[in-house]
Amino acid sequence: MSPDAEWETPADRRPDGLAELLPRWHRLRDAEEGEPLRALLAVIAEQLDRVRDGVQQGYEDLFVETAAPWALPYLGDLVGHRALPGYERVLTSGLGGGGRDALAEAVAPRRDVAATVGHRRRKGTLHLLEELSERVADWPARAVELSRHVSHTQPVRLGVTGRRGERGRLLDLRDGSALALAGGPFETTARTVDVRRANSARAQGGWAPTGVGLFVWRLKPYSLTAAPAYCVDRARNLYTFSILGNDTPLLTRPVPEPSPAHIAAVDNVPAFITRRLLRDRLADYYGPGKSLCVRRDGEDRPVPLTDIVVADLSDWRYRPARGQIALDPELGRVAFGSRSAPRQGVWVDYHHAFAADLGGGEYERPDRGPRPDADFYRVGPGQPYRRIMDAYRAWQDRRGPGRTGIIEITHSGAHQEQLDLDLDPGDRLELRAAEGTRPVIRLLDWYSNRPDALNIRAVHSDCAPHERPRVVLDGLLVAGRGINVTGPMGAVVVRHTTLVPGWSLEPECAPHSPDEPSIVLDRTTACLQIEHSVLGTIEVIGDEVSEDPLDIHLRDSILDATGDDREALSAPDCRHAHAVLHLYRTTVIGEVHTHAVQIAENSLFTGRLRVARRGVGCLRYCYVPPGSRTPRRHRCQPDLVGAEQAAGVRPLFASKRYGTPRYGQLADRGPELIRRGADDGGELGAFHDLYRPQREDGLRARLAQYTPAVADAGIFFAT
Repeated sequence: MSPDAEWETPADRRPDGLAELLPRWHRLRDAEEGEPLRALLAVIAEQLDRVRDGVQQGYEDLFVETAAPWALPYLGDLVGHRALPGYERVLTSGLGGGGRDALAEAVAPRRDVAATVGHRRRKGTLHLLEELSERVADWPARAVELSRHVSHTQPVRLGVTGRRGERGRLLDLRDGSALALAGGPFETTARTVDVRRANSARAQGGWAPTGVGLFVWRLKPYSLTAAPAYCVDRARNLYTFSILGNDTPLLTRPVPEPSPAHIAAVDNVPAFITRRLLRDRLADYYGPGKSLCVRRDGEDRPVPLTDIVVADLSDWRYRPARGQIALDPELGRVAFGSRSAPRQGVWVDYHHAFAADLGGGEYERPDRGPRPDADFYRVGPGQPYRRIMDAYRAWQDRRGPGRTGIIEITHSGAHQEQLDLDLDPGDRLELRAAEGTRPVIRLLDWYSNRPDALNIRAVHSDCAPHERPRVVLDGLLVAGRGINVTGPMGAVVVRHTTLVPGWSLEPECAPHSPDEPSIVLDRTTACLQIEHSVLGTIEVIGDEVSEDPLDIHLRDSILDATGDDREALSAPDCRHAHAVLHLYRTTVIGEVHTHAVQIAENSLFTGRLRVARRGVGCLRYCYVPPGSRTPRRHRCQPDLVGAEQAAGVRPLFASKRYGTPRYGQLADRGPELIRRGADDGGELGAFHDLYRPQREDGLRARLAQYTPAVADAGIFFAT
């Protein structure tokens, strides 16, 4: 290959590419003079690269798949595509590259532009409405002609048969399957006319001759495979699917639709499994690779289908017969016969509902990179180590100065052991879950004379700042106790991890120990970094006179004190924590008492925020309750409304109890100033990056464009 051909290859561009094309005599003379010519040619090469990139991008802008975000509206104009609301704001916003690209994809996805011509040809069909929901909002949906479910008076002189003849008849109270679907997207019974419009913003109706309903599912199904069930009694015959002991409604495992012309059924969407549905179609939902499965006593094969009976296990009153196993999918409970209780435990496969990839879970974690310098120690069945502390001790025996160790847990089981991690200067330790797993660390009462937290300690107090040890917790669920960090630590990173608020849960998802902290920073220098996680209270214990305040960073997370009047961040006795807080897209349930807030943006606080130093930092596009003591604010709520309207501008949650499907989500009927209060028009808090308001606006705009003029189409949120 010639030098010219090598230079034309984009992957091989080098700052000295032009200089290398000069004769060797000129390069030697330039080296004697201090290489001024080489520096000049490097600047020229940089400009050539920019011109070459511009020409290449100009060619890529001719195609929808590779065009820049600003070019998509121009390509859409060629085929009559209408830009969705808010797209101009995306192009002119001051967001960074990653945030701007994510918002642009939410407001104007490429696949929506590419499918414009095909959509126009299928305008007015139910299949198109379902595809629009997938393409525009990334929500699975089912389109229903509500007019077909409106009852009417039958003509007397004409014999009417078929579906039309069934609309006017009385409801059959013996048809339990039809009654269980009443009022939902899969309803088959007829009802009287509802004159309210389907797209009404106040009270939806739609059961009229022109009504069309698009039922969408916003909650995602998250799987748990071979997870241990929780035994709720000493007789070992009553269990919950959730290892925390709380009730968990189970979801179907969606399967792809067989053809584009297929109307979505209950199998194609992440719908909650009812008792009636599971009883009628037990073979479709139970078994390996399906929606749920139960194994007992360490056996590989599941409990036989013939032994399963679907029952209402509320209050645990139902007692199955000998040899039977009762399942309640609406509560996530399992009951065995009193004389056939498992002796070696129960393991379950199931799917539960949640809004986003937040906290511990089996979802893909994309922020992991290759670590060739790290020593791997794998823990789990069939691996070299069965316990976490065994792998940790093996790393201690082999580690050298500045070595990195990764302890990877390869299954979704529970580890019940006392974890004491003592680190030397230069140590880098990562305790993480393998891809596709969600391990559970249950911290129990091991000692009677001291707390039983997960202890992270730096054993040497005289190490240099750049030698302080670093710890990463990734993809875990920690229950029973919290984390205690002491000594001169460097960074303590908690990402995609759940530290159960209140340590554990009651059956109704109430916290077991609501006043106990999830993380205690006890006389340490650690920089705490929380990313895409759920955790309880943070308590800071330190010397405010001789030590600098700690840095605490929270990003895309929920800090939950289990109550608006409890302290989410503070020192003992409700004093100000000696820490500087940095928040990005975070939901804080509880009060915050801290030394200072350097930055808080697109976040919300349900309890009062009190800082000691108001002259440091700022809050931008946040919600803080009235009466808070904060640094300067920029476009925060409820500052933008009058004092008489401030009471009506406060966050309204669908649920504030961890363990429920809609935990931490803003309610749809909440104030728009908070649902759209972020700097890019998104919602405040941990679920900002879902861009739900933008997706909803885009879907409504497309419904208005692709439904017939006489139709009244509305969006109904199934979850």
